Amino acid sequence: MGESDARGQSRGLVVIVEDERAIADLERLYLAEAGFGVHVEGDGEAGLASIRRLRPVAIVLDVGLPGIDGIEICRRLRAAEDWTPVIFVTARDDEVDRILGLELGADDYLTKPFSPRELVVRIKTILRRHDGPVAGRVLTVGVIVLDPLRRRVEASGVPVTLTSTEFDLLAKLMSSPGQVFTREQLLSSVWGQADYGLGRTVDVHVAQLRSKLGESSPIVTSRGVGYSVSA
Repeated sequence: MGESDARGQSRGLVVIVEDERAIADLERLYLAEAGFGVHVEGDGEAGLASIRRLRPVAIVLDVGLPGIDGIEICRRLRAAEDWTPVIFVTARDDEVDRILGLELGADDYLTKPFSPRELVVRIKTILRRHDGPVAGRVLTVGVIVLDPLRRRVEASGVPVTLTSTEFDLLAKLMSSPGQVFTREQLLSSVWGQADYGLGRTVDVHVAQLRSKLGESSPIVTSRGVGYSVSA
C-alpha cells in the first residue's frame, strides 16, 4: 500500500514512485510544504496502479525500481495516451538512460543526489507552463496550427499528441517564425534552466517533435546555432 500526504492539495496531487524510503520521505516533505498533495509507492507495479487510479498532476519516477522499472512505467503510460508530466530521477548519470527517458516522453530528468528544492522548482515550472496564463493567439506555420488556450496542435487538420514540454517547445519556436533560437535560449525559456550542458535535451525533444509532426514539420536546424521554424 502507498502512503498519502494531503496537507496541500491546492496545487494538486503528485505521485512519487521511489524505493529508497529516505529519498521518498524527503521528496514528500518538500512537495507537501510547497502545497502539493503527495502519494508515495515503493515499487513499479503499485506505482503504475496508483498513477492510473489517482490521476495526479505530475509523477516523480525513479528509474531503478523493484518489479517494472521507471522507463517501462513511462512507456506504458504514453502507450495508453496518458501525458501526465513525468520527471525521472535516477542514481545513474548515463546519457543513454537520459535520452531514452526523454524519447519515451518524460518531461524532465534529475540525477541523484539532487536538491529536493530543485525537484519542487522543476515540477512548478512544468505545471506553470501547462496551466499558467498564455496568450490566446492561435499560431499557424504552414499546415501546423497551435492553439495555446486549448493546448492543441494539428497538422493538416489532424490532431497531434504532444507532451507538455514538446508543446511548449513548439510554441516557443512558432512564436517567431524565421527566428533562430539557440539551445541556451530554449533551455532558459522552455525548461527554466541555465545549465547549458543540457543542450542534448533540446536536441532529443526537437527530434521527437519532428517525428510526431512528420513531413509537415516546419522545424529547421541551423547547424552549430539552434533551431527555428520556417517563416
